Amino acid sequence: MTAATGVVSGVRVSHDHAGLDEVEAACHADEKMVLRRLLDAPGVNEAFTLQTCNRFEAYVVTDADTAGRATLADFAPDVGGHSVVEMGHEQSLRHLLRVAAGLESLVLGEDQILGQIRDAYESAREVGALGPMLDAAVTKAIHVGERARTETDINDGAVSVGSAAVRLLGDHTDLTDATALVVGAGEMGTIAAHALADADVHTLYVANRSLDGAAEVARAVDHDDVHTVALDELASTLNFADVVVSATGSDTHVLTADDFRGSGEMEVVDIAQPRDVSPAAETLNGVRVHGMSALESVTDETERRRRAAAESVEAMIDREFDHLLESYKRKRADEVISAMYESAERAKERELSEALTKLDAHGGLTDDQREIVSSLADALVSQLLAPPTKSLRDAAAEDDWATINTALQLFDPDFGGSDRPPAFVREQFADGEVPDDVAERMPDDVRAMIASDDD
Repeated sequence: MTAATGVVSGVRVSHDHAGLDEVEAACHADEKMVLRRLLDAPGVNEAFTLQTCNRFEAYVVTDADTAGRATLADFAPDVGGHSVVEMGHEQSLRHLLRVAAGLESLVLGEDQILGQIRDAYESAREVGALGPMLDAAVTKAIHVGERARTETDINDGAVSVGSAAVRLLGDHTDLTDATALVVGAGEMGTIAAHALADADVHTLYVANRSLDGAAEVARAVDHDDVHTVALDELASTLNFADVVVSATGSDTHVLTADDFRGSGEMEVVDIAQPRDVSPAAETLNGVRVHGMSALESVTDETERRRRAAAESVEAMIDREFDHLLESYKRKRADEVISAMYESAERAKERELSEALTKLDAHGGLTDDQREIVSSLADALVSQLLAPPTKSLRDAAAEDDWATINTALQLFDPDFGGSDRPPAFVREQFADGEVPDDVAERMPDDVRAMIASDDD
C-alpha cells in the first residue's frame, strides 16, 4: 500500500470571496480533464476537485508544499488574485470538512453539497486521482457531513439553492395563481419545481434539452397543471410565464435578451453555473434577473435559527479533524515500522537457518534446543527494534518526518544485502553474553556454541 505521505495544498474561488463571474471563470466544463491536468503537473501525487454553482476548489498532494502551491498558482488565471484563496495542508483539510458539513454553503447546512462531494469523489476515483491522503480526507469529509445532518439540527428547516430561489421569487411577486417556468431538469431544477408546486402556482412549465428528463420532473411534482417543453420552445413559453428559475448545466447562455422581448413583467432567478441568462436581458424593461448573490438575504433568517447547531458542528469538526491528522500520523509511522520489522524478519530467518545448520554440524540439536535458539532470534529482533519503533512513533506524533526518513537510512532495513549477520547482532555475543530472559532457558552447550561463533 502506498504510504500516506505528502502535503495537501488547496485553492478555492467561492461565493465568500468572489463574484459569480469569477466563479464562472474558475470552473471547467470537464471535471475529469481538470483532474488529469493536475495529475500531469510535476510532483503531484493525488488530486481532487469540487465544482458547484458557487464554488471551484482544487486540492493536490505533493512531497513539498512549494510544489503544490506552484501547481495551483496559475490554475485560475482569469480570476483576480483577491478572489483566489490559497490553503495550506491543515487549512485545506479543515475547509473540506466544513464544506461537507454545510458550514461554507451560501445556505447554511444545505444538503445538496454533500451529494456534490460524493459525485466529485466518484469522478476522482474513476480517474485514479485519489491516493491514501485525499481518499482519507474526502471520505472523512463525507462522514462528517452525514454526522452533522443526522446528529445536529444544522439542516433543520434548511433550504437548498433551488428552494431559496423560489422563496426569493415569493418576496417579489405573488406566486399564487402565477405561471412558473423551470429551465433545467437537474437536481436544482427539480428542487425548484417541487418548491413552486408547493407554492401553489397556477401553471408550471418544465423545460429541458431532453424532454424525457423534463417529463420525469413533471411526473415527480405534486401539481395538477404541469407541462413539459423543449429548449427551442422557450421564447414562446416565456410569453406566458410570470416567474422563471433557470438551472441548467449548459456552457452557454440558454436565455437571451431576444427570448425575453415582449414577455412583459417577469421575475427571473438564475442559479446556473455558468449563468443561463444573458446579461443583456437585465437591460429590458420589466425583466428583473436575480443571481446567486441575491439569495443571501433569503437565507439570513434560516442561518440565524441554526447558529446553535452550527456551533455543535464546529466542535464535531474539531474532533474529526484531529482524528484525521492522527490517522495520517499513525499510518506513516506504522508503514515505516512494518517495513522495518518485515526486513528484520527476513534477515532473522536467513541467519537463524544458517546458525541452526552450523549447530547441527556439532552433533545436532534437540527440538527444545532449536526452539530456544529460535526464541533467542525473536527476542533479539524485538529488543533491537523496540527503541527505533518508539522513536518513530514519537516522531510521527510530533510531525517530525525528517527523523523518520533519517531513521530508515540509519537502520538499513535490508542489512546491506550481506550474508553475514548484521554488526549490531554480532556485537550482542562479542563476549558470549546473552539476554538474561533467554539465557535462563538455554542449555550451556548451546550458549557456548553461539558465543564461540567467530563470524
